[in-house]
Amino acid sequence: MVYKDKKLHPVGDALTKMLDALQHRGSDSAGFALYGGLGLDENEYLLNIVVKEKPGLLEKVKETVNQASPIKTEEIIPSVENYKIFRCRVTLNSFSELKTMITAIDAVEDVVVLSGAHSFEMIKDVGLVKDIAQRYDTYSKMGTHGIGHIRFSTESIVDRYHAHPFQSYIIPDITVVHNGQITNYWKIRDPLERKGHVFETTNDTECIVHYIADKLSQDYPLEEALEQSVKDMDGPFSYIVGTPHGVGIAKDQLGLRPGVMAENDEVFAIASEEVSLREVVDTREIDQISPGEVRAYTI
Repeated sequence: MVYKDKKLHPVGDALTKMLDALQHRGSDSAGFALYGGLGLDENEYLLNIVVKEKPGLLEKVKETVNQASPIKTEEIIPSVENYKIFRCRVTLNSFSELKTMITAIDAVEDVVVLSGAHSFEMIKDVGLVKDIAQRYDTYSKMGTHGIGHIRFSTESIVDRYHAHPFQSYIIPDITVVHNGQITNYWKIRDPLERKGHVFETTNDTECIVHYIADKLSQDYPLEEALEQSVKDMDGPFSYIVGTPHGVGIAKDQLGLRPGVMAENDEVFAIASEEVSLREVVDTREIDQISPGEVRAYTI
């Protein structure tokens, strides 16, 4: 969803309500990418790191982070299954250093970086929406726009890392949530890997976010990148892209995955079902996303 006036609004609360209304679609995990509310200084980044409960492991993670950049602030968020989230703020010389830093942290056993971002806050975990919302206090999160996802896994692992949204580090702060399947996954992935994209999973949502980030890095406008994706990708899919400047949506050419939109003078919202839209906007007038349709909404 997007608030049209560019001001900060309780986007976390709105998306939490929208996702809770869709809880019947899956209960494996849920996630948010909330844009505009962090207020970080230039070249500051917020890291979310999953750390297993083991003696000395958190201290090792902190040491690894500090080797790249001194930790400016830190927070521990208890999770489930003997894990915790170590959230810290660091300053780098440039965005190009971020992936190198994340790779070094990921090399520590029983540790994985969920996200590293400047303009959005990533929140994703296993379990039900309301439990995750309480754990991370999503109700209080402010922002200008955001995307979210409820997951029922059909092909890949159920854990925090495989929860949506997925992120790319090709360009700053691009995220994707996805419903469906990219059946020509390897045809899309292989050229990206040859160009230097590093894939961490075999989840097709990661393939989408790399694809879009690659197009944007070549100065494609978001809408054109979405249009090209619909031509290049096969299978039943609909997906939403989050960027620092707004959101984009795309649907496969056969229209095999649901999607509805509604808006008023204040808000533009999109979801897989009308019941979700009702939480944030009047749904007496809604639009169905047409087969092959793309839209980009920037602020």
